[in-house]
Amino acid sequence: MISLKQSERKMENVHNITTTFVLSGFGKTTSVAYFYFACSFVLYAVTILVNVFLIAVIVLEKSLHGPMYICLCHLAVNELCGSTAILPHLMANLLSESKTISYSACFTQLFFIYTYGTAELTVLTVMAYDRYVAICNPLRYGSIMTDTKTQKLLLFAWTYSLLINLTVVILSLRLPLCSSTIDKLFCDNVTIMNLSCVDSSTNNIYGLFLIVISFVIPLIVIVYSYLEILIVCLKASKEAQAKALNTCLSHLLSFFIFIIGAFLVLIGNRVKSEIVPGSVISVLSLSFLIMPPLFNPIIYGMKTESIKTGIKNVLRKRSTSVSGK
Repeated sequence: MISLKQSERKMENVHNITTTFVLSGFGKTTSVAYFYFACSFVLYAVTILVNVFLIAVIVLEKSLHGPMYICLCHLAVNELCGSTAILPHLMANLLSESKTISYSACFTQLFFIYTYGTAELTVLTVMAYDRYVAICNPLRYGSIMTDTKTQKLLLFAWTYSLLINLTVVILSLRLPLCSSTIDKLFCDNVTIMNLSCVDSSTNNIYGLFLIVISFVIPLIVIVYSYLEILIVCLKASKEAQAKALNTCLSHLLSFFIFIIGAFLVLIGNRVKSEIVPGSVISVLSLSFLIMPPLFNPIIYGMKTESIKTGIKNVLRKRSTSVSGK
């Protein structure tokens, strides 16, 4: 009984003094760290630039105020949040000797990273539904995908993502921790649970529930939508097929980039460091947060004809206003 009480007291004390986490995934600071910092800085700068530019084009060009482009604007905002949740702190740690993150900053980072992932797939699901209605029910598209309905769907996507991941953070905050070393480049809920001194079955069950409703169900909706679109395209003329493919190609590429990133994170979480170098695992874990924010705006800008036209119109108006001065 005495030993049990002492163990509980020790566990509580460890929990109370865990105010800073050590991110061991960085390793020691070497001259190579400056190269990684430069790469990360360029990556973050380009990500900010392309996403802000895409948002500006959609906001300024009235022809792009339809449901699909409003969803795309929300997607770009979410990707800015996801990149900002990880890259600035990562760059700071690359040049720091301590490689640490505070307790509060860790859980804040965890919240925004998980919200980014959930919102990304939820907004992609809304976009898949939009494409389904546009191609499978073109005559009713205007009456189904109204501005009000689009706003409600996007409001649900954000509210749902924020609330469900706030619950993740609350469940993790209640865990007493027996260690302060995180073997990654950023805070991860699975790693936090592994640091717990007590049984984290509730967190694991909620995590499985979260995977089902946040990933499996949206994946089913997206796959169903594009199967229906494929059936319609097979029955249509070649011209209609080409138009439908051009409309959906950008969204499909964004979806596959997200899935590839999530799959790489899954591999990074599951493989053993004895088999694969820790640096490789760290890169795999970052792919989920780096690939979609960087490539999605570029894909939509290059592959979507209406956005390319919108970019030309915005640049033309800008050059006209400058020359007029």
